[in-house]
Amino acid sequence: MPPEAEQPTRRGSEQRVTKQRRAVSAALDSLPDFVSTQELHRVLHGRGESVSLATAYRILQSMADDGLVDVLRNGDGEAVYRRCAAPHHHHHLLCRNCGRAVEIEAPAVEQWAARTAAEFGFTEVAHTVEIYGLCPECSAQKAAGSH
Repeated sequence: MPPEAEQPTRRGSEQRVTKQRRAVSAALDSLPDFVSTQELHRVLHGRGESVSLATAYRILQSMADDGLVDVLRNGDGEAVYRRCAAPHHHHHLLCRNCGRAVEIEAPAVEQWAARTAAEFGFTEVAHTVEIYGLCPECSAQKAAGSH
C-alpha cells in the first residue's frame, strides 16, 4: 500500500472507514461533551453530511465496542457518546444540569472492584463509575438564584 493511502489506526472489529464513519468521527472530535445519537445526527445534518440516524447509531456502537468513544447513560437513561482524552480506563464526574463531563482517575475504585470481584470468584471483570452532581458553574448559578 502506498504511504499516501495509509489507513487510520483502529482496534477491535477493524470496520471499513467510510465517508459516514469519517463524518461521525470528525463531529465527535469537535464536540466537547457527551452527545446522544439524535443530537449527533442533527449536528451531522447541520454540516451537510448525509448520514442516517440508523447509520449514526451503528457507527457510534461500533466505535464504543472498539474503545474509540466512551458511552454512558444520561439522567434519562439515554446512551450518550464522547471521544475521550484519556486512552485508558477512567471514570467521569457528570453535571446533571449542563452535561459537563470531567474525566477522573480513581485508583481506590479500581482496587475495590478487583477485591470485590476476587472475593466472589469473578474473573474478566469490567466496571464503569459515573458520579453525578452539579459542576461549579451550575452550583454558583443555583446559589445565586436562591437568594
